[in-house]
Amino acid sequence: MATEELPSEFDVVILGTGLAESVAAAAFSRVGQKVLHLDRRSYYAANWASFSFNALLTWVQQQQEEPQPHEIQDWSSLLEEGEELIYLSQSDSASIRNVQVFCFASEEDEEEAPDTTEEEDSADPQGEAEEEASHKEGEEPEPPLPLPPPAQSQSESAQTLPPPAQSQSEPEPAQTLPPPAQSQSEPPQTLPPPAQSQSEPEPAQTLPPPAQSQSEPPQTLPPPAQSQSEPEPPQTLPPPAQSQSEPSKKKISYAHLVREGRRFNIDLVSKLMFSRGSLVDLLIKSNVSRYAEFKNVTRILTYRQGRVEQVPCSRSDVFASRQLSVVEKRKLMRFLTSCAEETEEQRAYNGRPYLEFLSDQKLGDNLQHFLLHSIAMVTEATPTEQGLAATRHFLRCLGRYGNTPFLFPVYGLGEIPQCFCRMCAVFGGIYCLRHSVSCLLLDTHSNRCKAVIDSRGQRISCSHVVLEEGFVGAERKRSSTPPRFLSRAVLITDGSILPTDSEQQVSLVTVPPAAGGPAVKMVELSPSTMTCSAGTYLVHLTCPSVGSAHQDLSPLVTSMFRTPESPDHDGPSVLWCLFFNMADGSGVEAEGHDLPENVHLSSGPDAELGHEHAVRQAESIFQKILPEEEFCPPAPNPEDIIYDGDTDGDTGDTYGDTDGDTGDAVNTGDAVNTGDAVNTGDAVNTGDAVNTGDAVNTGDAVNTGDAVNTGDAVNTGDAVNTGDAVNTGDAVNTGDAVNTGDAVNTGDAVNTDGDKTSPGEEEEERRAVSEE
Repeated sequence: MATEELPSEFDVVILGTGLAESVAAAAFSRVGQKVLHLDRRSYYAANWASFSFNALLTWVQQQQEEPQPHEIQDWSSLLEEGEELIYLSQSDSASIRNVQVFCFASEEDEEEAPDTTEEEDSADPQGEAEEEASHKEGEEPEPPLPLPPPAQSQSESAQTLPPPAQSQSEPEPAQTLPPPAQSQSEPPQTLPPPAQSQSEPEPAQTLPPPAQSQSEPPQTLPPPAQSQSEPEPPQTLPPPAQSQSEPSKKKISYAHLVREGRRFNIDLVSKLMFSRGSLVDLLIKSNVSRYAEFKNVTRILTYRQGRVEQVPCSRSDVFASRQLSVVEKRKLMRFLTSCAEETEEQRAYNGRPYLEFLSDQKLGDNLQHFLLHSIAMVTEATPTEQGLAATRHFLRCLGRYGNTPFLFPVYGLGEIPQCFCRMCAVFGGIYCLRHSVSCLLLDTHSNRCKAVIDSRGQRISCSHVVLEEGFVGAERKRSSTPPRFLSRAVLITDGSILPTDSEQQVSLVTVPPAAGGPAVKMVELSPSTMTCSAGTYLVHLTCPSVGSAHQDLSPLVTSMFRTPESPDHDGPSVLWCLFFNMADGSGVEAEGHDLPENVHLSSGPDAELGHEHAVRQAESIFQKILPEEEFCPPAPNPEDIIYDGDTDGDTGDTYGDTDGDTGDAVNTGDAVNTGDAVNTGDAVNTGDAVNTGDAVNTGDAVNTGDAVNTGDAVNTGDAVNTGDAVNTGDAVNTGDAVNTGDAVNTGDAVNTDGDKTSPGEEEEERRAVSEE
């Protein structure tokens, strides 16, 4: 599509492929609007993107370069009478600042001893073969999702969206990324409809609690009587266990990370999905969840007094916890039960700090810490009504898909915007990457944008425009508050901060404010999420910015991990780390800017752990443009569609041949129909459908001449009937139900050729058949 001109007219033009823009594009396309979705970058998802390790290195290099001034082209020759040009910003550097990279791993692989494991030996030849390719890939960013061609308004094009290089979004090639043992032990799950969610928590509940796996070995030591008679065996048992795990803990070099770069999917933003949050509900409702896979967050941890502890958040965690006394367990369960509904006692604390409310409930320091920082995830000064609302939301999300309230998409968060872009393309949306809009054409009489001019000088008419806020220059933005930023750190480590027997833990770690600094949220991802290579963990840290990201987060990294500044730390080693500041999308005003009334502004990621801000933005923009339409309606169910055999078009909520539909669209007329739907005309129908005329009905039914017909199908003429009955022509029918011709029979009576038969005649026929 790079050399072809775009269509000259659209209903909505959307600039930017972040989550809010992608959800809005899918919603518009779903209700029949013609959508043009553009992005000046070479990859999807903007600041929500996920990169391989090599592509991230290229992204870092681009961010550290000095921005080049863009030449403003004069498009005044395209103006008509009463029109005015509004030029858009072409710089993409304002949202990312203070990028710093540190590598603590050795540059080259170390000499391996002759007794290296088979896995290491088999990986070396493959790594050498991929080393050259990985350096070449570093020259150009590797897009998380490919550019769909312009002809993707057809239904078949939806299946060809990802190109061969797009292993991040397609399940088939991506299954080769994780080690086989990980993919077999805990496969990713797809989001089922809410009715099926009750069966999902079982796999997550089978994971061993981290606190038990660490504390059990000391408690399994022999009793005092045995330890006195055999003191040496208990002391000599631990060293062999540690030596067995040492081969898998070999030092990982920077060259190894580059070779394994394709196995990484590193997110620019760190978030989790609440199992009953707005994003999960939207994925299920719109059926976009079929494009992605998800994993449970298996545990919630907290960093307290220099130690990492597991937070008991579910009933099973509370009773299994060894950090709480019996009295504390009872108090915690009683408090969580009382939080389910709002009471008069709770309303009395409205406007007062949540910590004060917890203290008055006679909860100890342990429980107050868990409830404030790890369950409600608020600060000490947060009002009680907000703290209780956050606690209730946490409790509502428990148990839907696992023993924690959170889900994480396999292959990274960058998959979610791509899934909505795919839905938009399925319903006729057109996508172009590395393609931007230079300016808007303003109708001075109506103060509305009537067209846009793209970077190639093509004039494209449109009714509405949705802009990522980075496209709007500072002179046109409403600056009521100074911009806010987030501090981000991405670490590649060689182990988990709280090791267990399972290598598939996905952990959320809450770090309370210390020394006046902000609270930090940490997400640790294992290789089972397809975001890092075997033997490594991917750690994301996020907090509101006070200074640069390195200033805000490096002290915490030094205190929790082994780095050159903390060489004696017994935690996992940091192999590579990235620090940067990102613009906080919650600080951008949605309205009040110097823009035409039909131009709508959206913003990037915010500081919250969930995705509510982005989903609210998309829904708000959709309702402003199409207030009468439903936001992302569910896909049609073939069983609920009424067909008209005399028409070639589709009826109900279906899609014809022009736009096409994959999955849920069903065509009428002479097409072949599958499932349980009823098809008319001369079509061949499969399943349990009822077929008329002399057509052949497939499924379990068999009817030829005097043969016996079984299954559920009902056929007319001389065919054999269903059930256990036998009835053809003059044949005698036995069993329970018999019906051929026009006759209707009940009980044990027999109907043949539409003539009623008395019990006496029935007996005579039976004798005749038996004699024959």
